[in-house]
Amino acid sequence: MKKVAVGAAVVCAATACAVATLFVRHRMKKLGRWARAMSILKELEDKCATPTGKLKQVANAMTVEMHAGLASEGGSKLKMLITYVDNLPTGNEEGLFYALDLGGTNFRVLRVQLGGKDGGIVNQEFTEVSIPSTLMLGTSDALFDYVAAELAKFVAQEGPDFQVPPGRQRELGFTFSFPVMQTSIASGNLIKWTKGFSIDDAVGQDVVAELTKAIERQGLDMRVSALVNDTVGTLAGGRYTDKDVIAAVILGTGTNAAYVERAQAIPKWHGLLPKSGDMVINMEWGNFRSSHLPLTEYDFTLDAESLNPGEQIFEKIISGMYLGEIVRRVLCKMAEEASFFGDTVPEKLKIPFVLRTPDMSAMHHDTSAYLNVVGNKLKSILEISDNSLEVRRVVVEVCNIVATRGARLAAAGILGILKKLGIENSRDGEIRRNVIAMDGGLYEHYNEYSKCLENTLKELLGEGSSESVVIQHSNDGSGIGAALLAASHSQYLDGY
Repeated sequence: MKKVAVGAAVVCAATACAVATLFVRHRMKKLGRWARAMSILKELEDKCATPTGKLKQVANAMTVEMHAGLASEGGSKLKMLITYVDNLPTGNEEGLFYALDLGGTNFRVLRVQLGGKDGGIVNQEFTEVSIPSTLMLGTSDALFDYVAAELAKFVAQEGPDFQVPPGRQRELGFTFSFPVMQTSIASGNLIKWTKGFSIDDAVGQDVVAELTKAIERQGLDMRVSALVNDTVGTLAGGRYTDKDVIAAVILGTGTNAAYVERAQAIPKWHGLLPKSGDMVINMEWGNFRSSHLPLTEYDFTLDAESLNPGEQIFEKIISGMYLGEIVRRVLCKMAEEASFFGDTVPEKLKIPFVLRTPDMSAMHHDTSAYLNVVGNKLKSILEISDNSLEVRRVVVEVCNIVATRGARLAAAGILGILKKLGIENSRDGEIRRNVIAMDGGLYEHYNEYSKCLENTLKELLGEGSSESVVIQHSNDGSGIGAALLAASHSQYLDGY
């Protein structure tokens, strides 16, 4: 009996020992995986680091590229496009002006009644129209006839609150958010279509002329006074309400900047100097690239797999189109190399662009004790239902690292513009307001991003100069801004 008991005890001990060994191995394996995940996180943090010194190098590189782009066509990654906008709104504009905003699968038509000095925008109305997919692949005439017909319908609904002075044509500002080589304030040839459009017979044509012919076919008496992009429109809208606006930055799905340059500081400008002495420059800063940019393996693979490899590098690390995708790529590496979400890599996590920046923003802003928003997003978007609080915290930290890098680099870009204009340092104690008009969904809705950008700009400028630089939200530049530019370049103004 004693032998049986001893035998049983030995078996039990052996079993317990085996279980303990398995537990230890499992624990060691889990710890090893966690250590690898932490190693990936640390490497990301190091590669994305943006100390003040590096940001100042980025700003200096931006300024150098701006000079090069102004000196000659093709002299820089920055196109530094001459917009022919030499008269920004002053606030004294008066009358009824229209705007057409065409930049995607929908377009908007607006009208604004301007009240002159101290009157501001008295009234405004708009309508939004979807473009049938067949017209996005059809002919130039078909597209512009459709747009002009909708414009004519909108004009026909003009109420008593909107008045055109007798004997005057209606005037329109045209926001056309596709690549164009501008040849005057109201003409520009289409370089190529993007965003799903492919209308071969429009490429190389003057888009204002195409629209004007369609307007005439509708029997509508209207003149296109200004062709602009959304960034220039934001600058115009900002200047209308604040005379100290010197530049505009769009941070949305994409990113761009425009600013007011002295015409005599543009070597590639060969025309007569404008009366104002100023010229708005469309930087196309999304295409900026520098060896000082803190790029990671995730940025290199994202770029290589994109539709435009080697292009728009700055845009790919600071704008809303890409931030969520960078986070996805980091999490995917953690899943593959550290079994971060379990033994198998979640299938949804392998899908490019499945994690959008608004979802990243929601996770980054989660302040609940158990990070419930993060848990819900992982479950609903990536179908990862089993995730611990520790895992959720790491996800938030990845969002923080990627967003912080983007916001701080955007601030460095703004510093580059200020350096080019010679206003990054206040002199002799003199403080003059310099306002940057900001627009775009990323800036408007991703609070951690916009807050970080503003704080970084203050850090870079230093205590004295930061008081003179103001960041101001300027809403709907692509619409109202275009109408305001139609007003400031009206044929009825002196000199036009």
